Amino acid sequence: MSSQVVLITGALTGIGRATAHAFAAEGARIVVSGRRDEAGKALADELRAAGAEAEYIHADVRHEDDVRALVDKTVARFGRLDVAVNNAGTEGQPGPVTEQSADSYAATFDTNVLGVLLSLKHELRVMQAQGHGSIVNISSVVGKIGVPGASVYTASKHAVEGLTKSAALEAVASGVRVNAIAPGPIETGMLNRFTGNEENKAGLLASVPAGRAGSVEEVAQAILFLASDKSPFLTGQSLAVDGGRTAA
Repeated sequence: MSSQVVLITGALTGIGRATAHAFAAEGARIVVSGRRDEAGKALADELRAAGAEAEYIHADVRHEDDVRALVDKTVARFGRLDVAVNNAGTEGQPGPVTEQSADSYAATFDTNVLGVLLSLKHELRVMQAQGHGSIVNISSVVGKIGVPGASVYTASKHAVEGLTKSAALEAVASGVRVNAIAPGPIETGMLNRFTGNEENKAGLLASVPAGRAGSVEEVAQAILFLASDKSPFLTGQSLAVDGGRTAA
């Protein structure tokens, strides 16, 4: 894994940030991407201080020109692209179906679905030509089971699950694997925004058999596994990292 070139979208906070540090600890060369330049440059500095070769590249995954340039700049900097983690996402506007609108739908789907589609398109453009690569999309357990009050977010993660399977089937013959990680409740800013208060958060966590929220580091380790040569026969799969929630 020490020679892997890794691209992470939505890398500046939460799961993306933890994943960047986890790959750095394994000696990977890393490109982190996001929309907040000051935070992105600071993260790249942190990774370099930890001994990794790292770059920050500004990109908004909702815009194809940004995504194309992100992938091309990664290859120009490091010569290839071995791993891509498509983590950029938003919880959108929580609330029942009756409170949703075309605007709330677009705001969620443009990032969570279009962003993954555009990322897959340009990552596969490079990886299929190379004849190797591993892509990990970040989905959610709500894409498997549904959650009241998160209708549009749930629908967007169903879409990520479908994109993952379709892309995996299209890419497998060229030596590229495409999988997904479906986190359950993870201790992040997104979880806190979605639940709104400690009482709601405690109620949600009560549905997790493990009895707690997961950590971003636990999700990052699952991503490293899917991206590694320890999982060469895994493609088109969605791995739930959820403390048993989907099994209950």
